[in-house]
Amino acid sequence: MNIAIIGYGRMGKTVEKIATQRGHTISYIHKGGSFNTDELRGVDVAIEFTQPDAARENIMNLLELRIPVVSGTTGWLEHKGDADAAAQANQVGFLYASNFSLGVNLFFVMNERLARLMSDHPEYVPTIHEIHHTGKKDAPSGTAITAAEGVLSSYDELTGWTMSGEEGKISISADRIDPYFGTHEVSYASSIDTISLKHEAHSREGFALGAVIAAEWLPGKVGAFDMRDVLGL
Repeated sequence: MNIAIIGYGRMGKTVEKIATQRGHTISYIHKGGSFNTDELRGVDVAIEFTQPDAARENIMNLLELRIPVVSGTTGWLEHKGDADAAAQANQVGFLYASNFSLGVNLFFVMNERLARLMSDHPEYVPTIHEIHHTGKKDAPSGTAITAAEGVLSSYDELTGWTMSGEEGKISISADRIDPYFGTHEVSYASSIDTISLKHEAHSREGFALGAVIAAEWLPGKVGAFDMRDVLGL
């Protein structure tokens, strides 16, 4: 396939490496500013890893050009509904994931199953902690928010997530420490013990490989998707 890379930071460069190894051509790299629509002609799919303040405009512009988009940018999700609608309106595919790693998506499934089990035991209080490198701009991470949503689906008494200790919500804490690639832990603590589910990434390559696999899957599909669609989870 001909792939456009939108955002050429650490993740964009790793995506380039993995996509090339899998036999794809990187036909366009966007490092900021306006898109060159001439160079985007012939692109089969775009993979977008930028910053929260740029993601919505990047994605909407690509979808209006009828280019399928795989996005892993976090911190902009209040606008995701706009992208979902634009994908449908332009009869093209849009796939967003807070994390493309196979292991993390298995973690999400296990997290939901554990939450269903633990919700019957109110003596255990759920919390989430995440650690990323110091270059990550948003906190909590999109992966931590997705994990929180998985817990909330089984806890009717919790109304959302909080980083400030707000009552009635699941607490998320975040650290920014180099050279962490992403660690996420969901814990259930009681007065006598703690049960934890943890995922720790060892490199960026798992994220990049998942994004490329998603990009291979998306062309020809219409609407909004996520990694569960790709992986059949």
